[in-house]
Amino acid sequence: MFFRNKIIILSLFFLLVPMLLFTQTGKVLDKILKSGELRVGTSGNQPPFTMKAKDGQLMGYEIELARLLTDALEIKLNLVEKPFSELLPALEKGEIDVAMSGITITPERNVKFTFVGPYVVSGKSILAKAKRISELDEMGEINRGNVTVAALKGSTSQRFVETVVPNGKLTLTPDYDTAVKMVLEDKVDLMIADYPICVLSILRYPESGLATLEEPLTIEPIGIALPPNAFQLHNLIENYLNALEIDGILIELEKKWFQDGSWLLRLP
Repeated sequence: MFFRNKIIILSLFFLLVPMLLFTQTGKVLDKILKSGELRVGTSGNQPPFTMKAKDGQLMGYEIELARLLTDALEIKLNLVEKPFSELLPALEKGEIDVAMSGITITPERNVKFTFVGPYVVSGKSILAKAKRISELDEMGEINRGNVTVAALKGSTSQRFVETVVPNGKLTLTPDYDTAVKMVLEDKVDLMIADYPICVLSILRYPESGLATLEEPLTIEPIGIALPPNAFQLHNLIENYLNALEIDGILIELEKKWFQDGSWLLRLP
């Protein structure tokens, strides 16, 4: 009788646990659908992923992608601006539903969050005056103690500098505009950032003599960060992203924001 009761209890456990997990994981998506909006956290200062136009409106690859996703879901897009370093903590606290801001998918971040993607593959590069780039051709040169480096606070660029360039003098900035300005004004020797940001900074300031590397130093997948228990939301967004990829829309978005620089005219 004891073993029979034990088997019954174990059977109920294995039946109920998946049901409880399914109920919990469905709450995130259910809450979003009931509210009729998706709260997307973004920094608004990481071109070409997310940035502000002259009129103050947010634009960029991920902003347009977020609009496509919410249009498909037939819900409102609520863009929530926060400094990059505060985005994942805000997601953890439930202040936003997802985070889209050029966020690299890393093992450390995957411990706390789930990710949809990647939809873009980026990598770390160097932005500096052309003369400085030629002097710092080797990573060993960058690691000298007298080299000053700017990087975005809370980003994988910060971790890259701390790991690969431990002897460099690191200055953390709240956004990329500040870091680029420091390079332009010779307040730092270089900026470490995602390759597209370095390339676009050169296009944005064509007379400044800025330069970057021909190829990225690393390979980094970029995706959408979600809460760890939002499996149904993850599945839904992933399905829509797959549909956008099949339709060729993701390729067109990449061409628009990473290859065609006409949108630079809309920047302040």
